[in-house]
Amino acid sequence: MSHQGTARTGRSRRTVTTVVAIVAAAAIAAGVVLYNRASDHHDAALPDHLPQATASYLGVFTKGVPKSYAPVTAFSSATGARPDVVMYYSGWYMPFPTGFANTVAGNGAVPLVQMDPDKISLAAIAAGKYDGYLSQYAVTVHAYRHPVILSFGHEMNGPWSSWGYGNTSPKVFVAAWRHIVTLFRAFRATNVTWLWTVNIINNTQKGRIPPPNPWWPGDSYVTWVGIDGYYLKSTWQFAPLFGPTINVVHQLTNDPILIAETGAVPASGQPAKIADLFAGIHTYGLLGFVWFNDTTSHDYRINGPEAIAAFRAGARTFGRTH
Repeated sequence: MSHQGTARTGRSRRTVTTVVAIVAAAAIAAGVVLYNRASDHHDAALPDHLPQATASYLGVFTKGVPKSYAPVTAFSSATGARPDVVMYYSGWYMPFPTGFANTVAGNGAVPLVQMDPDKISLAAIAAGKYDGYLSQYAVTVHAYRHPVILSFGHEMNGPWSSWGYGNTSPKVFVAAWRHIVTLFRAFRATNVTWLWTVNIINNTQKGRIPPPNPWWPGDSYVTWVGIDGYYLKSTWQFAPLFGPTINVVHQLTNDPILIAETGAVPASGQPAKIADLFAGIHTYGLLGFVWFNDTTSHDYRINGPEAIAAFRAGARTFGRTH
């Protein structure tokens, strides 16, 4: 989520490398078999890119997904809003959860996967050393045959993750991103919308969260841009919070923008901030947003009748109420 603020012997290394190579080769072989089976279907049946109209998407992340869809149902019941994007965080080696994704699709929504390579070498990803895992993932996504939004290494311009600013070079990040997209395309996983997700720029701490330009993979590797940022104080408003980062993104690309993680703490005046968020989406012509309805770092859960009413009223402007 957004922040605003053992050595081994040579013989052991060779043994581990050999085992990894065997596992990877087996996974790639299995992926090819699955891919050949999936290719028996007509690829023309795969969905085109998702609609890109302003205020098209109201999303949510809530604790308990993707193990269960029940938390999303509870959020919808509490707010009266029907999410059409359901986000979750996927650790490296975690397979694509087809059963959960089918439930998401059955509720008229799209899964948004934040694939996080925690403590994984991005140079190794770019060099193809994880192609076994990635091939299997691509094959499974292709076989799912519904839209999937996929984001890799989100908030890379922040310093808090192993793949981020100061820990992995932007050049290596770009190489890993391009390798993943190219691999998925080789397996014809054309149902993927590629979401390049950055953190809002923080100019108040001498560039601790810098502009994301060095991490840009290029238009041919990105479908949408995601921006993460949160309301932590009552004085904060959409334009100064998100506007500078939106302007930088517009200098890089014309791709549509989704606020991919956001929320407001109760102390910020949550009802007013919710109204400000919906208004900002319309004013800037953005795709929509994903509300982080959890307590990680801060409590961003929608709390109280006034906040619920504000969320319901805003959702009506998106056409996403019961």
